[in-house]
Amino acid sequence: MSGDPPVGGAEDRLGDFTTTVRVLRLVPIALGIGVLSTGIALALLDMIGLFTNLFYFQRVGVSLVAPGTERLGVWTILIPVAGGLVVGLMARFGSEQIRGHGIPEAMERILINGSTVQPRLAVLKPIASAVSIGSGGPFGAEGPIILTGGAVGSIVGQLLHLTAAQRRSLLVAGAAAGMAAVFGTPVAATLFGVELLAFEFRPRSMVLIGTAAATADGLRLELAHAGLISAQPLFPLAAPVPAGGVALVGAVVVGVACGLLAWVMTQAVYRSEDLFMRLRGRLHWMWWPLIGGAVIGVGGLADPRALGVGYATIHATLLGELGVGAMLALLVVKTVIWAFSLGSGTSGGILAPIMMVGAALGGLLGHVLPGATPGSWALIGLGGALAGVTRSPFTAIVFAFELTHDPNSLLPLLVAASCAHLVSVLVLKRSILTEKVARRGFHVMREYAVDPLEATFVREVMARDLTTTSPHEPLAALYRRLPEGSPARRQRLYPVLDDAGLVGVVPWSVVLAGRDDATTPVGDAAEPPRVVAYPDEILRAVADRMVERSVGVVPVLDRASPSTVVGLVSEFDLLRARRRLLEEERRAERVLDPWPRRA
Repeated sequence: MSGDPPVGGAEDRLGDFTTTVRVLRLVPIALGIGVLSTGIALALLDMIGLFTNLFYFQRVGVSLVAPGTERLGVWTILIPVAGGLVVGLMARFGSEQIRGHGIPEAMERILINGSTVQPRLAVLKPIASAVSIGSGGPFGAEGPIILTGGAVGSIVGQLLHLTAAQRRSLLVAGAAAGMAAVFGTPVAATLFGVELLAFEFRPRSMVLIGTAAATADGLRLELAHAGLISAQPLFPLAAPVPAGGVALVGAVVVGVACGLLAWVMTQAVYRSEDLFMRLRGRLHWMWWPLIGGAVIGVGGLADPRALGVGYATIHATLLGELGVGAMLALLVVKTVIWAFSLGSGTSGGILAPIMMVGAALGGLLGHVLPGATPGSWALIGLGGALAGVTRSPFTAIVFAFELTHDPNSLLPLLVAASCAHLVSVLVLKRSILTEKVARRGFHVMREYAVDPLEATFVREVMARDLTTTSPHEPLAALYRRLPEGSPARRQRLYPVLDDAGLVGVVPWSVVLAGRDDATTPVGDAAEPPRVVAYPDEILRAVADRMVERSVGVVPVLDRASPSTVVGLVSEFDLLRARRRLLEEERRAERVLDPWPRRA
């Protein structure tokens, strides 16, 4: 850093955040989106219950029940096949966007289409998912609800005069509200939106996401008070999770295993998708869900607990009610039919299957790990699997806690989620969520950090040794003063100064064009600077103005004396801030020597 910062400069007016009061007008909109998303989420759960009762029990009802094979026997294989046919037809003649598990599709809407979602998707996606899950599909309701809630937020945003960034916040707010309404996890839903969908951690998005999620959970509690739904957490535990030192060591083991499980589950899904892609040209993708449905049906005969959303099965695992054989069968069958059917392009979420498989893995390890019951280890496995597969450790920790309301689980969950996240990051380039986006030609960077342009002032990078000119100097004379390869030639913008200070600026292109003009003075070719900067500004503000006006270099003026030029900032100088960050990350040195040598 060169020189001391001036007292009373613009840096005294800089704040930690850039959010303004304009965000307040979006808060009521987020409240409304929370209400709408809650209604749609609960309606989707009822539709899943309706189709499950119709398909497996030939009765009308909306209660969530587990699909069973006892009544129909081997004929139950045809139920998921029929469901796959319906989903395939809806995707073919309705919207292809209903295929998949919802979260990557929401990411794609945000990254590519300015957070715009087709209104028909808000109708087709929940119906297709209800048919798929109700016919035995081994999926969760949360993925479709997240995409549908996001569609509601996006549609509301499209009806208003908003920016793409504002529409993104409302889309994610709708997604988080849907998740909170289903699971009763408003904090985890907010973290999920911030960690996975918003691609930023700013008040302008976090406040709206939290508002919508809190609204959804508040409505859910009111419905519980009215006796319409249960007020209990989704998975209440019979006993608290031990949090001793032995349990923490075991949490490391479970976390590492869950990180490896993330690799297995991700590879299984996309290897299945690759397998179906080989059918292109031979069999239209509309028919692929039928094949996936057949695999689901066979898997359901092997282990009926693997069918449907499986919330009751997850809860039984957390209570320690499943034996080793049952958990092993669940782990294998659920993973196989889920990965294969999801690869076939049907519609359904991934969070519930991840929770079920993770809980089964944790429960299996719990039979050899000391310090806790298998049910407690199942909860740790649930959180570790979520952290490893989704790469969202904070969401996983809070989600597992809010599902059980057991504060004792927080510490072992932190250990397991951290280990699973680390292993997953090391063994997988991309997560199960971002792989699909990458396969469509886009890249999502999940590491968020402070932009070096926001932490660097203009005075720290500006060029101070300048070549200037007077209004009376001919253009040809100025050109001769700029020999090839000299620092003056690389300057590219030349301030024109008289006794009073800055008259204007002359870009290199004008000097080059007038290299043979010995009569035209520089003053006649000078123009006022289109963009100026000040030493006490952060680089991001200057970079924004440079981008808006398509300017590559700007003069830096003294704020106390605006006609005085103190430097220049070019687009290359902006990279110096990035260079400093790279040096901090890559340059290793020993600052303190524990064994100093004596002279």
